Amino acid sequence: MSITAALGSISYSPLRSRPSDRTTPRRSIVAVRSAAGDVALASPILERLRSDCETPVPVLRRIADAMTADMRAGLAEEGGGELKMILSYVTALPTGNEKGLFYALDLGGTNFRVLRVQLGGKDQRVIDTEFEQMSIPQELMFGTSEELFDFIASGLARFAHEDSGRFDLPSGLKQEIGFTFSFPVKQTAIDSGILIKWTKGFAVSGTAGRDVVACLNEAMERQGLDMRVSALVNDTVGTLAGARYYDDDVMVAVILGTGTNACYIERLDAITKLKGLAPLSGSTIINTEWGAFSNGLPLTEFDRDMDAASINPGEQIFEKTISGMYLGEIVRRALLKMAEAAELFGGIVPDKLSAPFTLRQVLILQLYAILTPDLCAMQQDNSSDLEDIERILGDVIGVHSTWCARKVVLNVCDTIVKRGGRLAGAGIVGILQKMEEDSRGLIFGKRTVVAMDGGLYEHYPQYRRYLREAVTELLGPEASKHVIIEHSKDGSGIGAALLAAANSKYVDKF
Repeated sequence: MSITAALGSISYSPLRSRPSDRTTPRRSIVAVRSAAGDVALASPILERLRSDCETPVPVLRRIADAMTADMRAGLAEEGGGELKMILSYVTALPTGNEKGLFYALDLGGTNFRVLRVQLGGKDQRVIDTEFEQMSIPQELMFGTSEELFDFIASGLARFAHEDSGRFDLPSGLKQEIGFTFSFPVKQTAIDSGILIKWTKGFAVSGTAGRDVVACLNEAMERQGLDMRVSALVNDTVGTLAGARYYDDDVMVAVILGTGTNACYIERLDAITKLKGLAPLSGSTIINTEWGAFSNGLPLTEFDRDMDAASINPGEQIFEKTISGMYLGEIVRRALLKMAEAAELFGGIVPDKLSAPFTLRQVLILQLYAILTPDLCAMQQDNSSDLEDIERILGDVIGVHSTWCARKVVLNVCDTIVKRGGRLAGAGIVGILQKMEEDSRGLIFGKRTVVAMDGGLYEHYPQYRRYLREAVTELLGPEASKHVIIEHSKDGSGIGAALLAAANSKYVDKF
């Protein structure tokens, strides 16, 4: 394929474009004397990248089938497949009948949120909500368990005592809280779970191997806070519960942000690894931990190099191909090779393009849209001279670029984003077809809703479009009409409060 054909084969439908701000001070910019002839050297690298990232329907179908098979293996026995298929112990989902005041605590990173929700039953549903977000000091991320949970409990206590007067708790009832804890735990009941390990930069001593709910309850007691945790969930499970509260057809929830995960509603009698351990009637939510999936994924040399340099080589391969933490690093590595081997920027290799990926680093080429919208802006640049891309490359990387070089950058971004979105769509289909195979007509014969949350999905229109297209292509026009993919913004916090209500010890008073 010629470089002209390679550059001209992608059409874009931008949702916005921004005028170039020529008055904004810039970092020093290296002048580049590149021409179309120089850019042509990048053609073989671009063609190989696009070939390695191809996701035609047969490839997506094999991935969806492999996802389904791995789900079954994980349900059959512990460690049976790459997917852990973790039991959430959520057997009571919100019905809409819940009434009262409930709290939620959402701990998933360097910030935590506290919420209170007043529920009014079928007629009023959510009457009112309030929330506050607080930052965790860095020293507490490396401190003791008691120090961290005391800080969290003190923030919760302060929030609870600053009641605006709009909320009402009947006298004689203990306040209940849903705890969203997005770190690896081995859940042992709806209201307890043993911490496996800290992630996301935390290295808190004295918590691993302990029940995190007990840690929080003890800290609340030290603060004189009369609350009890009635539900421990992760963010994906909370999203499903929050969305299903408003729509009984919600069966699956997916998070696509810095990281990714998915959960779904499963029949207890289909979880064969539970036989003899739990009642096999009813249903529950299964946390798939689908980021660990890897079977049949189309990978590039840049994926393999990035994985080898990551903090967890050989792990979380699906997550590394579809989530915002990693997609931008793949783009960076591809452009770096083009700059070094093909003189994409006229023989200049910008220092920032050479900077290795780190978890704390915020790069122009990191795809997580909440941290930086620039990559998304580049894909939405519909100006004739691609001036947004020119400005971004100049301001952040520090180079002037030709129109041909900017078109190459655009193609690299689109190639990686397209693969990510379509693979995520295949994963969703894998979950749906597993559910359909077990109960014919349960999924494809009626309206079925997939609740989506996360910054990458919310803020990246091209990613959303590629995901939806893959789902439609795999299911076909008839079945796909019944599958509704809906954004459920910030559902995990509300969902945790709702699960606290659904599992309340006062449920008989509703």
